[in-house]
Amino acid sequence: MNTLQAGDKVPYFEVNDQDGNVIKLSDFKGKKLVVFFYPKASTPGCTAEACNLRDNYEELQSKGYQILGVSADSEKRQSNFKDKYEFPFPLLADTEKEVINAFGVWGYKKFMGKEYDGIHRKTFLIDEEGIVERVIDKVKTKDHAAQILE
Repeated sequence: MNTLQAGDKVPYFEVNDQDGNVIKLSDFKGKKLVVFFYPKASTPGCTAEACNLRDNYEELQSKGYQILGVSADSEKRQSNFKDKYEFPFPLLADTEKEVINAFGVWGYKKFMGKEYDGIHRKTFLIDEEGIVERVIDKVKTKDHAAQILE
């Protein structure tokens, strides 16, 4: 797993969001971007994380951040997740793992004694020029906005 690090340029991507709209990296040129990767829509940890970002969305926006959530879930699953919790930011349905692989967050995991490949919960803060400023490896799902703002 070759994860993007601070100082790396984010590779170009173009993936559909929960409504089938094409979202591309260039849409965020000149803006600060938070890209958070989560394993699966509507699971407890992912819900806590995304709801925490929703609840602090205005503050994050006041600091100039746009937000994108990414998982390998289908458009329909992402759409249901977004609608149910009223997220004000797009969720990318990265079913082909294009963005997931570009950022290097797919890989070996261990959970409750099971070993498998999956998405690592990581968040990337990207500057106006598309360069990674910071990577949050140990995401606190219930207090994630504070980690971003610190």
